[in-house]
Amino acid sequence: MSVPPKSTPPVPGTQSLASLAKADGVRFLLATFTTLTGKPCAKLVPVEAADALEGDGVGFAGYAAGAMGQLPRDPDVVAIPDVSSYVPLTFVRPGLGMVHCDPYVEGSPYAFAPRVILRTLAEKAAAEGTRMVSGAEVEYFLVQRGADGALTTADRLDDAAQPCYDARGLTRMYDHLTAVSDAMVQLGWGPYASDHEDGNGQFEQNFHHADALTTADRVVTLRYIVQVLAEQRGMTATFMPKPFTDRTGSGLHMHLSLWDGERALFPAGGDARDQYGMGFGPEAYHFTAGLLEHAPALHALIAPTVNSYKRTGATTTASGATWAPRMASWGGNDRTHFLRVPDAHRVELRGGDGSANSYLAAAGALGAGLDGVRRRLDPGRPGAAEDGPRLPRTLLDAVHALECDDVVRGVLDAVDAKAGVSDYYAELKREEFYSWHNTVSPWEIDRYLTAV
Repeated sequence: MSVPPKSTPPVPGTQSLASLAKADGVRFLLATFTTLTGKPCAKLVPVEAADALEGDGVGFAGYAAGAMGQLPRDPDVVAIPDVSSYVPLTFVRPGLGMVHCDPYVEGSPYAFAPRVILRTLAEKAAAEGTRMVSGAEVEYFLVQRGADGALTTADRLDDAAQPCYDARGLTRMYDHLTAVSDAMVQLGWGPYASDHEDGNGQFEQNFHHADALTTADRVVTLRYIVQVLAEQRGMTATFMPKPFTDRTGSGLHMHLSLWDGERALFPAGGDARDQYGMGFGPEAYHFTAGLLEHAPALHALIAPTVNSYKRTGATTTASGATWAPRMASWGGNDRTHFLRVPDAHRVELRGGDGSANSYLAAAGALGAGLDGVRRRLDPGRPGAAEDGPRLPRTLLDAVHALECDDVVRGVLDAVDAKAGVSDYYAELKREEFYSWHNTVSPWEIDRYLTAV
């Protein structure tokens, strides 16, 4: 049985959570973990208790937190902070900070916690000499609820037929967009652009790529920041995939690459044969093939709500394009593909949407891609967007694909569920975990995502 650390001194050359927080003037810490639906759960911990938090964690009733595969009778989920994920959030509230945590149950990493799943997969890949670097495009709508209960665009002047990149729309939302961008600058994430997206009231904000776990943490943090700062200005930020029938939906596009230490594995090097003219080496083509091979099952993780398939099932929008792939195709710098290759250094997975749990989405992509590398799969010749196999048309189709895919389903089994618990308890938890799409209603998920 593995046990959480117990108030041990920091490793030489590192700082304790308490010292980091105090140096930033942080008085309270949000000790945060995410549920299967991506809901950020936290307790507000005073900095005076930061040493105890770091050593012993803080307990939660998992069933009360939401979709965590627990019942009221189950033992506490204990959140153990990852000090490397600490960030000051003093721009949200004076004296506020956040640290992401790994949930433990009865002394063992909780096998059904999304962050634990991704961390475990990343550690296994690192042991094989591989790490995945990812970047994420975070898209969202800024809306308000009217007196009749209907959602409307927060900016009433944002009504152009093709509003994408509109400088006037950016200017009207300047205060909100620059506040979010300034926050990312302060956190050292390297933000490089904010833009008006294809739908009225829709925006995207980007930051520099990092290792997969760090990027997944940052997506959770950024969603929190965007929503809280929007609320402070009387707006609601929603990451719901398709809040408006006639508008482009919100994606979570992921830019992925593989590395061996500091050596990039994607670009063709030396005498490596570039089979399909993308500038890729063999590992990149194998990785791409793995994503294509497991695309239907992967959709259960990257497009996990009923509303997701209103986005991918759309045939047109007010702007004239949906920007949502319907086929498991791949190609060059073409945004109609499921997998786009902007350059020789990365592949963009465009099937994910704003309802995706960033940890499970990254874990699914890592598992699927590495299966392609291990089996030396071939993606086939790049083709037109309509040439690939059709992606799942409904959430039910995606879940059925997941049930039939040993590799992607195995991603969810990355952690030994039986460590430290009885076989009966472990199997009960596993059964609950696999049925979470059925036990948590799409209405509940969509209600959370709209945050209204």
